[in-house]
Amino acid sequence: MRVVIVGAGFGGVAAAIELRRHGFDDVTLLERAPRLGGTWYFNSYPGCACDVPSHLYSFSFAQRRDWSRLCSPQEEILSYLEGVAREHGVAELVVPDVEVTACEWDEERMEWTVSSADGRSWQADALIIATGQLNQPAAPALPGADEFRGHSFHSARWDHDYSLRAKDVAVIGTGASAVQFVPEVAKEAKRLYVFQRTGNWFLPRKNRPYPAWFKAIVGRVPGVQWFRRRFIFYYAESLTMMIRHPRTIGWVGRLRSAAFMRWQLRDPVVRRKVWPDYTFGCKRILFSSHFLPALQRPEVELITEPIERLSASGVLTADGVERPIDCLIYGTGFRTTEFMFPMDIKAGGLTLAEAWRDGPHAHLGVSVPGFPSLFLMYGPNTNTSGGSIILYEEIQASYIRQALEHARAQGVSAIEVRADVEAASDREVQARFAGTAWTQCHSWYRNDSGRIVANWPGYMREYQERLKVLDPEEFQLLRAPVAVAAG
Repeated sequence: MRVVIVGAGFGGVAAAIELRRHGFDDVTLLERAPRLGGTWYFNSYPGCACDVPSHLYSFSFAQRRDWSRLCSPQEEILSYLEGVAREHGVAELVVPDVEVTACEWDEERMEWTVSSADGRSWQADALIIATGQLNQPAAPALPGADEFRGHSFHSARWDHDYSLRAKDVAVIGTGASAVQFVPEVAKEAKRLYVFQRTGNWFLPRKNRPYPAWFKAIVGRVPGVQWFRRRFIFYYAESLTMMIRHPRTIGWVGRLRSAAFMRWQLRDPVVRRKVWPDYTFGCKRILFSSHFLPALQRPEVELITEPIERLSASGVLTADGVERPIDCLIYGTGFRTTEFMFPMDIKAGGLTLAEAWRDGPHAHLGVSVPGFPSLFLMYGPNTNTSGGSIILYEEIQASYIRQALEHARAQGVSAIEVRADVEAASDREVQARFAGTAWTQCHSWYRNDSGRIVANWPGYMREYQERLKVLDPEEFQLLRAPVAVAAG
């Protein structure tokens, strides 16, 4: 069975390792970047780190005891992923510099053709899309952008050749990425303007390097690594509990966050600007003990007036004030609800974009009816607001492997989730959002129609249990047409 995986981040690597472990030898990973790593290759901005503790943000089968700090920096995470790929023999399966543009299912030959922008193509019996949700930078279409004569770039494509020292810099956005790089930019820039649309709820995280004695305990004392991973797991589950129950346990999180923010925000003007006006947990909760103090530095100005346009030399806001700048940094996140698009995926005359015209959906975030032997990693409704996406991707890899094993054991050409099964599971997922904090504001978890398409509505342990064992009754098996099979 030939398997092509699009994307060589954590999800793609997890899928390749799982398949190779169970006798699937013909596996190819296609990666857009020059090397594997996914979002951890592209995001290299100053201060870049994961906001999930590394003892949990790592594979269960490749745990490290020597992480440098609670939440490891980008270079360390990328090195870890590359090392795991090498150790498990999948690094050599990666084909770099491949921008996949189209995937089409041939109903007669019962195979996928995967095409790239440079004209190359691959055939596969099964296709795994592991591009995830955080792979396409989003930037607002600001009037006057073509007139701006200064330098500009997105934080996910950081220009390390451009020095910010002694420059007037503007940052648009105050989300998870900006929270990490703004304190670093503030140390370099002569003047820093931070443009905020909405404030965020914060919880503390200093993320200092672990002392040697602590690393020695984790590395040498039996049970400490296990306990730490389990403790972080249940701490993350408690955040989900707060989001699921905003009127009860959610208030505990809100009060803790408010106390921390009041303690950090000594400037009353900045405090009024920063303070969020939505339910705790509706948007992603951010962890930083450095961002709010950075906003109160004398060379930093937080601006909440809407941006009207860019001029040749700066940013003009709705109040008529123009701020001249040398460099504009977009900290505006990703097009999360677009998943793998604009990649064209087609089967039986139907494109995935058409199937998802009312919003992305998939059975358990993995399988879409009408698209045989197509599987998604980090697909619709599988994001986590408090936990580790790697846990989701590990169980998804196991679930996909079970599906392919079932098809192989039955001697069929393809496997496809039943439409009624997918529709029922989608209704169940959407119904579980009722009463949660996720429904109480607009966020990147929703598409333009308001449907929540990014997040799983429950706990990590629930998702793991749902995908632990494949139910063959939820799938239909497809055989090649007789003429093709005989030929």
